Amino acid sequence: MRSGPAGAKIVSRREPSRRSRVASAGIAAAALIMVAAGCQAAGTGASSSGLTRSSITVAAQPGVDDAPLYMAVHNGLFAKAGLTVHIQTYSSAGQEISALASGSADIAIGDYADFFFAQDTGGHRGFLIVADAYDSAPSVMEVLTLPGSRITKPQQLEGKTIGTPEPQEIPFSTRLPYSEETLATQSVLTNDGVNVSNVGWKALPVDQLVSALQNHQVDAILATEPAIYQAETQLGASEVIDSCSGQTASLPLSGYFALGSFAHKYRSTVLAFRSALLQAQGQAAQAAQVQAVLASDEHMGTQTASLVTLGQYPTSVKASNIQRVASLMSSFNLLNPPLDVAQMIFH
Repeated sequence: MRSGPAGAKIVSRREPSRRSRVASAGIAAAALIMVAAGCQAAGTGASSSGLTRSSITVAAQPGVDDAPLYMAVHNGLFAKAGLTVHIQTYSSAGQEISALASGSADIAIGDYADFFFAQDTGGHRGFLIVADAYDSAPSVMEVLTLPGSRITKPQQLEGKTIGTPEPQEIPFSTRLPYSEETLATQSVLTNDGVNVSNVGWKALPVDQLVSALQNHQVDAILATEPAIYQAETQLGASEVIDSCSGQTASLPLSGYFALGSFAHKYRSTVLAFRSALLQAQGQAAQAAQVQAVLASDEHMGTQTASLVTLGQYPTSVKASNIQRVASLMSSFNLLNPPLDVAQMIFH
């Protein structure tokens, strides 16, 4: 999920767990500096590592989900694997996909829904999943309303407009899901008996979601961290639904992709990249390391980074779990026929 602006924290729900992380995160943030996009981790070279290629470029949109990528650079994990990793930032999944297609990037991290849609539409076939990047956890994706709102339960969202992040790869629709966020939310609303055809989306830049809610331009907003934190902080916003709950609990949100032609040609390089990355994702179980990386994000800072709710950073790729995203997309007619995710896993 992409990062956005944040502010100072007012005590709210989830506060005990957030408080407990402040001290350790603050210390770690002082010690760890996020590697800026475009920098690299120096490798030992193909001659000593046996890699078929020792330098790769990874396309990313800096946010909560790709923090371990920066950790792997900073902590020297790629260097130990003999890799030089350049991180190139992009503003959308569409740009990342184009970078893969043109060879400007070798690997990209992005939301599953966007990459699966691109794979299915035929314009960019041939993607393989290199690693599972980020899975949901409670309260990492929510529909929020202003305090005192008459909207207190999912059924009251019928006939209302929800501010949502702008589309990336999937075409925007005011009524149909066009992103992983709107897909998960419509799934939860459907399970709650809500007629989703009567719930409208209003696409907005991520950094305008909170102000749109504050100014009553929308009735509610669909947000991820750190926008959730900002809405709670600045507005006292409250949750109407947790979009990753019930059927969508622990839903995979983003992954690392490469073209099959690249992955098979440079198999040892991709395997080395994945091994080092998964080490970093294992280290991400220590929230302080992730929070320290996020603290260097211009949209966050130390306090915000220490208090945002984090999802899960998997250390393995489970096709059956990721298949849930493709199957969910098919149920809302975003994919036809369903993708077989097992065939997309890089081995």
